[in-house]
Formats: sequence, structure tokens, C-alpha cells
Amino acid sequence: MPKKQAKQTAFALLKADHDKVKKLFDKFEKADESSKGEIVAEAIQELKVHAAIEEQVFYPALRHQMDDEEGLMDEADEEHHVAKFLIAELEQMKGDEDHWEAKFTVLSENVRHHIKEEEREIFPNAKKTDIDFEALGEQLAEAKERLRLEGPPVGPEEKMVSQFGLRGDSPSKLAQAEFTPPMKAA
Repeated sequence: MPKKQAKQTAFALLKADHDKVKKLFDKFEKADESSKGEIVAEAIQELKVHAAIEEQVFYPALRHQMDDEEGLMDEADEEHHVAKFLIAELEQMKGDEDHWEAKFTVLSENVRHHIKEEEREIFPNAKKTDIDFEALGEQLAEAKERLRLEGPPVGPEEKMVSQFGLRGDSPSKLAQAEFTPPMKAA
């Protein structure tokens, strides 16, 4: 008789996703220029699916049950919002733009911060609820599989960047042409 496979909790599934994207961020930092584009594309796909399952399944479950006087869930939503803007901009870029690498680095820094807060603050608070995290893990896995097949939903951030395009050149680079810094006296 086949052994029944242990169910994965919501926390284990989300932590595995977190670990995967952190490894991709580390890989990007060590990669040569020729492989960075593939790493960025993979990280973006992972992040889009992960954000969607959190927003469609995990966060709504927590909002039903978790006492959140500190506003952790609202902050998590805003961190997703910022990440999705950066992702939408990166998806509009070819990889040879001045700020492409910097933009991905900022995305990785923001996501690492989000992961740290989620794992250190949200997860422990969530564990105090009566939510069945094995059953929720199954729902997350099903949503993840569906999104991998259908693709993540297009959000307002992606629509806005698609409609209005990228920011253009750096504001400080534009100002540099007309600004002379004060210099120390010789």
C-alpha cells in the first residue's frame, strides 16, 4: 500500500517560495551579464504567482481570523503594490537600459524585507488563529497550479505601466546637466 504523502502547510509552501526567490536574487548578484535576463524573468514569474496566491488565498484567510492592530496586513499589501510596479517596469525593459539592473536590485531588496516581516511577524501572529493551515496549504497549492497554467492576473500596476510607459531617464541624471555642485576652495 502506498504511503500517504504528508500535507504541506501554508507556511511551508510560502516559505519554499520565499527561499526560491531569495536564491534567484543571490544568483543574479553573482551572474554574468549574459544570464541575468533569464534569472530576472524566472524571478518575476515566481513573484507574480506568489503574490497572487497570497492575495487571493492566504491574506484573505488571515484577515478573517487574525488580530491585526499593528496593520501588518495593510503593510504587506503595500509592499506587494510596490513590488508589482517594479515588476511591471522590468517587464517593459529589454535589460540593456541604464536602470534595469538597479531596478531589479531594488526589487530584490524590497522583497527580502517583505519576506523577513512576513516570516517574523505575520506567520507567528497567524499561528495564533484557528485556521487549518494544512487545508489552507492545499488551497494555496491548487491556486498556484492554476496560476501557473493560466498565468497570473494583470493588476492595476501592470496596466498603468503598460499605458503610461516607463519613467524615462533618471531625474538626477537630467538635473546633472544643469547643476554645478559647490566645490571646496583650492
